[in-house]
This record gives sequence, structure tokens and C-alpha cells, in this order.
Amino acid sequence: MRKRFSLATLVLVILLSFGAGSLLNSLFSSDNIYEQVTKLKDVLSITEKYYVEELDTQKLTESAIQGILGDLDPHSVYIPASQLQRVNEDFQGSFEGIGIEYQVLNDTLLVVSPIVGGPSEALGIQGGDKIVKINDSSAIGITQMGVQKKLRGQKGSTVRVSILRPGIHDLLDFEIVRDKIPLYTVESSFKITDDIGYIAVTRFAATTHQEFVDGITRMKDDGIKRLIVDLRHNPGGYLEQAFQMADELLPGGKKIVYTKGRLPEFNEEFLSSGKGRFQDMSIIVLVNNSSASASEIVAGAIQDWDRGLVVGESTFGKGLVQRQFDLKDGSAYRLTTARYYTPSGRLIQRPYEDRAHYQADAYTRNEAEGENIDHQAEKDSTRPVYKTAAGRTVYGGGGIAPDYIIKSDRLTEYSVQLRSKLVFLDFANKYLETHGSAIRERFGSDVRAFASDFEITDGMLDGIRTLAKAKGVEFNNEQFTKDIRFLKAFSKATIGKSIWGNEGWARVMLQEDSQLKKAMELFPEAENIASVSVH
Repeated sequence: MRKRFSLATLVLVILLSFGAGSLLNSLFSSDNIYEQVTKLKDVLSITEKYYVEELDTQKLTESAIQGILGDLDPHSVYIPASQLQRVNEDFQGSFEGIGIEYQVLNDTLLVVSPIVGGPSEALGIQGGDKIVKINDSSAIGITQMGVQKKLRGQKGSTVRVSILRPGIHDLLDFEIVRDKIPLYTVESSFKITDDIGYIAVTRFAATTHQEFVDGITRMKDDGIKRLIVDLRHNPGGYLEQAFQMADELLPGGKKIVYTKGRLPEFNEEFLSSGKGRFQDMSIIVLVNNSSASASEIVAGAIQDWDRGLVVGESTFGKGLVQRQFDLKDGSAYRLTTARYYTPSGRLIQRPYEDRAHYQADAYTRNEAEGENIDHQAEKDSTRPVYKTAAGRTVYGGGGIAPDYIIKSDRLTEYSVQLRSKLVFLDFANKYLETHGSAIRERFGSDVRAFASDFEITDGMLDGIRTLAKAKGVEFNNEQFTKDIRFLKAFSKATIGKSIWGNEGWARVMLQEDSQLKKAMELFPEAENIASVSVH
């Protein structure tokens, strides 16, 4: 079947190149797939023989597959062989390399932070280190692709790097043995107050459920009774992992999600086991316009069973399930095989007939801020109505609308440019060159103290403006003044990440997070809806 499919798609793209829409309709008028393939094969043979130019059949084939899948729905996609390994690594939860988060800054390979549990961390490589040589060859001017080619590699292989570290005159030489590097999907998990824990899940990969359990268990042992699950900017991933996460939060016998496809083999129903370890905790889920797919499964289950509150902005609205099919040349495609539904029966997939605006529409909804327990904010006569377990009205066809709508803070164009041109990273790098040792000595491992006590001064802000000007960002005093809190937070958080990793970033940024602040006030309401008592 794969051979037939590749041949058919190859011919199809050639026909598309000639604009032969009417011919395609004629070719596919027969119900017999073999007749169709034969006709397409004939067209291919003639085209290869007589076309005015040489044909790059591989390129045409890939274009054809993309065209076919693109005509189905927005989430059926083709993955070229050159990208498949990286995509699979993201979902498998690991890759093989030296274990650093990096950025090419001003032609220099900068270590933003070592990955916890990787060989670079074990050797003492730090955020702020500059890799200037790789295997005795200069790394100055290296590209992002070049970094991957030279530093990634098979587990057990070695690579030599020379590092320039602030405060040390001579280069530091390391021989790093590459290893399997975990790609964590729980970006951070820590206590915000004595009884409130925070956990941020960035995607749903093979290890997400276990990471989720480990993070909450550690916080629960430290006394938390209330939990904020941050699914903002989480694009989804494995449905099974979303089910397992929701299962940890719900009592037994509750439908978490179910799927329906054209073929019965794709119809599935997922029920909670009753073995969830966090059924007694008060729950608030944070979402936004970029929360999609598996994120919406978790948020929808919590909302439909009135298990807690959903806070933030309406989710993306992706209710389609894909299955990956691998092709012989190392490429693959993901094909939508089913739709998924929340416990109340909601299909949350947004309409996608208008392909040109499908993506953008998720981010341009005009939602009024405030309480939305009865979901009047999204009331629409064209959308189907459903009921939660407690009888609250919710709507299908447009993502998961929050129970409390709190908009995220919008940055000005000036701040957006500072981020896109890596001004904050450049500032943090230069600051750590002269003050890094003092910060590490002052705060040690106490990232909470850094988040509360370290201050960005006016002199530091002057330095940021100078760096921005050098990078071509024109100063705008009005926008600078409007965003001053965020400019300080971004600068401080970037320094924190270089020393303490993701927690150093998150603890600082959450102090300026309006959605999180509101969520922390809403636990009494969440407990009232869920009939959960916290002592």
C-alpha cells in the first residue's frame, strides 16, 4: 500500500503543477483505486518522457503529499525525513548529545543552561559559558544547524570542547561523553506558598505522566494541598499521557475522553481508574490560546466533572486525533483518524473551512474578562450546548472557555523587539561575566531568595537600552515606561535561568503573572465547585 501511495502522490503533484484540476476530477471519478493508480502511472510516464525540464521527483512527491494532506484538515501533516528524528525525539522524551540549552549570540555559542541530569552538568559546565572550540576547530560564527551536527551524536561517543568562562583567563577544556539526554516536559514544579504548588507542563510526550507524578509527589510530601496546573502554551501530544494525567486527579469511574472515527478501530473510551494519587487536592488549571489538543483533554475533563476551575483564556480548539504512518524513505505523515470528545460530549474542534485564518482566529477572540462560571461569555446560538456534572452550561465547537477569563498582559512592540533580538540574553550574559560569581556566592541554591531579593537597577536598564540600540532597536520611551515591570522581570529571569535553570526563570516571571495571581485567589471557589475540603 505504501508503494501505491507514493506513486499516486508523485503523479498527483505533477498534475497539480500543470493546474489540471478538471483532469484530476476525471481521474478520480472511478471507484476502483487500481484504475486510478494506472491512469496516474500513465500520466507520470508521459510527463517524465516529454516534460520540458528535468523533474526533481523527490521534491515533487513531498509537495504532493503536503498538498493531499493539506486538503483534508489543518492537522494532517507530512514530516520530511530530515525533520522526523527531531520530531520523534521531542515526543520520545530524549535525545543523544552533550546536554545543554544553547543560543548562538553575537557569533558565539553560549550555554544558556546545562540540562539537568546530562553529562555537561555532571562536568560542571555552567550557564554563561562560551564554547569557542569544538574538537580543536573554532566555533566562532557557528550556526544553529552546525551546533546540532557537531554536539549531538551517539551515546558513548566523545567530543572535546574549549570553554571561555567569565573570570577565568585560560580556556577550560572538557572531554564530554555523549549520553541520552532527557527532554523534560514538566518545565518546573515548586511551592508558591506553604500550601499551593505550581507545575508547568509544556507538552505531552512519553514521560509526561511520570514527570507530573514525581513533581506533585515531591511537593505533596512538602505539605501542599492546592495545585495550579499550568498548561499555557502547551500544544498537546500523546492522548494517552493526557488521560493518565487526568486520571491522577479524578475519582474512579469517570469518563475522561472518548474518540470516534470513521472506522470502529479508532473508537476508544478512557475511564478513570480510581487509583489517582491526587484526588484530594484542590485544582486550578491555567490555559490560554496556545493550549491545544491533549491540553484541552485535561482541561475539559476537569471542567466537565466540576473537579476544579479552568482559568485564563479560551484554548486553541483542536479536537482531532492523528496517527503517524512511517514511509520507507524515513519520512512520515500524521493523518487524522478520529475526533475526540470531552466527558460531557463536547467536540471542541473549531471550524476550519477558512484555512487562511484558522490559526490566527484562535488568537483574536474578543473575550471579556471576569467570572464565567455559567459560561455566558461564549453563549452562541450556533454552538451546541452541554452540561457539566453539576449542571453548569458549557459549549462545544470552540475550545475550552475558562470559568474565569483573565487575559494575559500584552507587551508593546518595543519589548517584543528586545526579546526577538536576544537583548535580554545579551544583557544577562554580559552581567554574569562580571557579577556571576557574586550572585552565586550570595544566593547559593536559594532561588526563592534570588526571586524575592535581587533587583534590576536603573543602571542595568540603561545597559539594556544601550544594547538594544546597538542591535537596531529604536528607543520608545512611552512603551519602555509602560512595560518597565516586565523589562525588569525578563532581565532578572534570564539571569536566574542561567544559574538555576527553568525554576530560576519561572519563579521570577510568575511574580508578574496576572493570570497566576488571580488563580491563587480563586481556590475557595474551586473548592466549592469540586466539594473539596482543604485542611
